Amino acid sequence: MKMSDESRDFEVRVVWDPIEGGKALVKGKPTIRVVKPKGFNNEPDLFTPEDLVVAATTVCFMNSFIYFTKRMRIEFKSFECEAVGTLDKVGRSFEITKIVQRSRVVIHDKALRPKIERAFELGAKYCFVANSLKCPVIHEDEIIVDTSQS
Repeated sequence: MKMSDESRDFEVRVVWDPIEGGKALVKGKPTIRVVKPKGFNNEPDLFTPEDLVVAATTVCFMNSFIYFTKRMRIEFKSFECEAVGTLDKVGRSFEITKIVQRSRVVIHDKALRPKIERAFELGAKYCFVANSLKCPVIHEDEIIVDTSQS
């Protein structure tokens, strides 16, 4: 599960169709239907660039967190993360000015808390998508201890 030190390219093709809107195409993967940001009379069921930036950042953080929990041999019951990206007008344009991620992990033993905290810290530090953005990504992590068997 180690990432290579060699650079890799990720190819995406975007195609505009005046009837169906935009499509983001990645070879061998399902099409992502996309539209302009909300407030521009769009179909509400399609993804905007803002949705995809926040989602990519959050998925990357989750993947990093999971990677470090496996390396540290930490088992947990569940993990989820909700994120909110804030789009603000900056000068004449718009920018995502911050992303707040609220993670929640459920563990079976309170003794795991320090290791989980460290995995959260490392997951945030090594999330390459967040590291590629100019806006801050703020983490609000919650650890729940549930000693019941499930």
